[in-house]
Amino acid sequence: MEIWPGQPFPIGATWDGADGTNFSVFSENAEFVELCLFDDFGVETRLTLPERHAYVWHGYVPGVGPGHRYGFRVSGPYDPPRGHRFNPTKLLIDPYARAIDGHIDHTQANVLPYVPSGTADDDLEFDDEDDADAMPRSVVVDTRFDWEGSTKPRHPWHDTLIYEMHVKGFTKQFPGIPEHLQGTYAGLASDEAVGYLRDLGVTAVELLPVHHFADEAHLVDIGLTNYWGYSSIGFLAPHSGFAATGTRGEQVREFKGMVKALHNAGIEVILDVVYNHTAEGNHLGPMLSFRGIDNASYYRLTPDNQRFYMDFTGTGNSLNPVHPSVLRLIMDSLRYWATEFQIDGFRFDLASALAREFYDVDRLSSFFDIIHQDPVLSQVKLIAEPWDVGPGGYQVGNFPVLWAEWNGLYRDEVRDFWRGHGHVGGFAARLSGSSDLYKDDGRAPFSSVNFVTAHDGFTLNDLVSYDVKHNEANGEHGRDGTTDNRSWNCGVEGPTDDPEILALRRRQQLNFLTTLILAVGTPMLTAGDEFGRTQGGNNNAYCQDNEVSWLQWEHEPWQQRQLEFTKKLIALRKKHRVFRRRDFLTGEAPRTGALPDVWWFRPDGRRMTANDWDHTVALGMFLNGEEIHHRGERGERLMSDSFIILMNAGSDDIGFTMPARRYGRRWLVELSTGDPENGLTHSTVSTGEHVALVSRSVVVLRRDL
Repeated sequence: MEIWPGQPFPIGATWDGADGTNFSVFSENAEFVELCLFDDFGVETRLTLPERHAYVWHGYVPGVGPGHRYGFRVSGPYDPPRGHRFNPTKLLIDPYARAIDGHIDHTQANVLPYVPSGTADDDLEFDDEDDADAMPRSVVVDTRFDWEGSTKPRHPWHDTLIYEMHVKGFTKQFPGIPEHLQGTYAGLASDEAVGYLRDLGVTAVELLPVHHFADEAHLVDIGLTNYWGYSSIGFLAPHSGFAATGTRGEQVREFKGMVKALHNAGIEVILDVVYNHTAEGNHLGPMLSFRGIDNASYYRLTPDNQRFYMDFTGTGNSLNPVHPSVLRLIMDSLRYWATEFQIDGFRFDLASALAREFYDVDRLSSFFDIIHQDPVLSQVKLIAEPWDVGPGGYQVGNFPVLWAEWNGLYRDEVRDFWRGHGHVGGFAARLSGSSDLYKDDGRAPFSSVNFVTAHDGFTLNDLVSYDVKHNEANGEHGRDGTTDNRSWNCGVEGPTDDPEILALRRRQQLNFLTTLILAVGTPMLTAGDEFGRTQGGNNNAYCQDNEVSWLQWEHEPWQQRQLEFTKKLIALRKKHRVFRRRDFLTGEAPRTGALPDVWWFRPDGRRMTANDWDHTVALGMFLNGEEIHHRGERGERLMSDSFIILMNAGSDDIGFTMPARRYGRRWLVELSTGDPENGLTHSTVSTGEHVALVSRSVVVLRRDL
């Protein structure tokens, strides 16, 4: 088999569509690079890449095409104190692989850069064991796909409602999906799965990581896996473990088919992406790809001893986006998913780590500058998880324009309010769009991605059922996961048969759902919360690829009622633009004699005073739909009904007096969380009349006259 010089760009394995494939890989400090080709029997052929241009090693191999498996071996100094860990006995995954076949088999060979003896200095010793039998293979891919005219839905931010989900967890037990498609991209593309999402009313799914990821050795040793997938090793490859059709490139076509099916149903696809670290861990971690290709370039190393890694992520390493070629990898990956896979947006895990130029978080880092200037990426939805674990890493409200953020303050203050321990002023700020965080830097209310729960933490049901995490199944003796001091078990820890406690827990879930979906901003609903799923108190189910994490679709009657309630909430939000504002609420009237855009009042129907904000657990919110300044696509003025939301977070039942006649003479009850059978729905109440709210409940009323 011969190899020709080829071209340095594009980086990765690029099939020319007919005669062969061009291979290229970046390594600034390597001495030479070998391309390793594997036939169908696993026989390896090594070819030295003949050319290097701008630190990109490259070569063209005739006769190699889609489905062919390959890897790299990279030679250079093994000198950990200077940051170099080259070892040609270790087969390496291509950082630009478009597909990856197989998993790491820790029983076949040693994938670590040393022979483990159990000491902290093991990595200083060069290990000469060949690990090809243990390593996955990169795969040459044919990227062609017929989209059949399918296009991106392009929902505006203010109309967006996000559903955070796991591909496997959502589909593994979904009724009606054939068994061989359960847990896969094809399963999510099924009519059954897509139909459920469409009927629920969400406009976007946010998928937990689908970049190819690896299981950590310590999890494999105890029979567990990295279920969530926050352990990326292939930034351009769909995770092969979620593919039903094959792993020799078929997973690429299957993933595109999933996106096409969701787009055809009007549902956008947002990817949770992990560019802040890789699966290779700390200095004692495995050598899988980046570490062996050019450790000193790809990772942030400690300045005084480059054997060790800067760790802003809690995973043992941090990728180095300050290096131009590493930043190029991230940008190439994002563009590839946005164009080749038609992805609509990205949620960046621990985004503050990417904003660190050298040490401090920098809002004007190169990463943000390049995205803002990019003609493709500046047009997709960009969401930051605005924190990392390093000093100064909590950056809620500090990301630049074009970016939305997971609003951690919304989560905390809404939880506090419904526990009866919050500051009502903070709760009102979150409910009305968090202008204190986003108004002064050119952003809009939808920059706040509002959430009460996420994949990381208690489910909504568990949030109101447990005060103490129950993570024993994770094998870490309960040391993992956060100590969630904003949960509230409604009086009894864990499962109970007490009907009053159960009724209160279910009501609290409806309260959270109501204030999430009707709040100003972009709501994010976690999969299963719409019907009250439980993880048995596990608030860190990252390694539970089983019934703990998989959604259960056989519902009890109360779960079905909660699902229907959630659908009504989403439909209400979609129908009335007052809940989908483009501008911030001010509390002021736009002109003399007009009503304010928002007005807060006490249970007696009078305006909240400064003292009330510090000493109440109940309040009413008037939302003026008549003063929404918005025009449709053809310039017509779009009107909205006005609403009142009454909220009682206290432990006692109270009565609300409807406010003055100028706000509305007659009101129609749309929803009541204190009336689970919905007997109050569509009943009317007039100015000056009382509305009874049981403890910890919400009533939503629409102006009818």
